[in-house]
Amino acid sequence: MTVRNRGALAAMAAGAAALSVAALVACGSQPAEDVGADEAAALATSTPAPSATPTTAGDASVPVNAGTLPADGTTVPPVRLSIPPIKVTATVNPVGINDRTNEFEVPPSVDQVGWYRYGPGLEAGAGSVVIAGHVDSAEQGKGAFFRLRELDRGDTLTATGSDGEERRYRVVAREEYTKTKIPLDRYFARDGSPRLTLITCGGPFDPKTRHYRDNIVVTAVPS
Repeated sequence: MTVRNRGALAAMAAGAAALSVAALVACGSQPAEDVGADEAAALATSTPAPSATPTTAGDASVPVNAGTLPADGTTVPPVRLSIPPIKVTATVNPVGINDRTNEFEVPPSVDQVGWYRYGPGLEAGAGSVVIAGHVDSAEQGKGAFFRLRELDRGDTLTATGSDGEERRYRVVAREEYTKTKIPLDRYFARDGSPRLTLITCGGPFDPKTRHYRDNIVVTAVPS
């Protein structure tokens, strides 16, 4: 997935492998209609984050900053994610952009998920902490976010930071977008109310492109 266009960005959590018919039916099924979209939108502001500098001009892209994780320890990366309603306990790894492919990287093991390290950490008082994960893989089976589409408003989850602190969140929205239409500025924003954004794939699976058509986005707020 390149960072130069919206469709490629939104494919970051793609289960981009051929599936059995049974898996296709399960993974490609539509979730219940979107819930909490207005509340999710209200958490963000329209003001661009001043520290986010796109790699190229043109279409909206993932906000990528030069450098790696801060050495001073001020950023608190999530290291573990627990979502009891869908029976998820997953290791969270810091991820960025692949230097060779310009693609958003997620952990190769589908039972792990990736935190976008160029965005806010768990300590941040503003902005969207983005965690993306695979829905499935032909080789490895169900991914950590296989059941993400089942989350509903009021469900709770816990993100544990590198500082050992467990932070609780409450789901306020679940939305589904065609990958070319996902509002990236909202979900990768460094401003607005603090929130946790979980992203994976959904909708029908296209065997020709070996990708799902849509992205499932779950928004949660500190509780």
